[in-house]
Amino acid sequence: MIDPIHQFNIDKIFTIANIGGYEIAFTNSTAYMLLSVALISLLMLGAGRKLVPGRFQSLAELSYEFVANTVRSSAGAEGMKFFPLVFSLFMFICVSNMIGIIPYTFTVSSHIIVTAALALLVFFTVLVYGFYKNGLKFFKLFVPSGIPVVILPLVVLIEIISFLSRPISHSVRLFANMLAGHITLKVFASFVTMLGAMGVAGWAGAVLPLSLTVALTALELLVAFLQAYVFTILTCIYINDAIHPGH
Repeated sequence: MIDPIHQFNIDKIFTIANIGGYEIAFTNSTAYMLLSVALISLLMLGAGRKLVPGRFQSLAELSYEFVANTVRSSAGAEGMKFFPLVFSLFMFICVSNMIGIIPYTFTVSSHIIVTAALALLVFFTVLVYGFYKNGLKFFKLFVPSGIPVVILPLVVLIEIISFLSRPISHSVRLFANMLAGHITLKVFASFVTMLGAMGVAGWAGAVLPLSLTVALTALELLVAFLQAYVFTILTCIYINDAIHPGH
């Protein structure tokens, strides 16, 4: 049976340097990250600025407007100063997820270290900007208005724990969905090859797992986009908390 976990292995392509006894290597994960950035750059820089947009320009403009509307609706007009960050996160996650659907490629977001790095980037951006803009008033984020004094300490504690756990939920949601989806695809695809090797009867039996594999691939395409959108909308909500910490 095909190993469904093998697709997530990080393989070294070549060594860049050895610093302090630690090897810095260029891996397949690095290669697919660079590929994602290259494709995004090609789309955004090579789309052109024609009065009547072509396909690539339409896609670039649609992506821009989609993220811009998301930022405005979630964080307000003031949140647009974070548009470059939010747009970069959305495009990187979405494109890398889409690339990972292609057979024999690598899914960058299927590794918790990658999603955790993105989530921590958002977390510290919110934390630093929240204190920079609001000073000590940023702590109002942990003190909801209208709460009775008797239960206020408990509510504040819950709010603090919730705030500190944001990077965990933010990163695990993306990582777990991509990991589980690709494992499921690999398992059903392995059933097709196993049954197909059993002759005519096996070919007939392989029809069901093949159909499920095709359906799951279509579902994974939807999930790839939705997970990028969910990560983006949560980022916008967290940024809004930094801009307007009062409940």
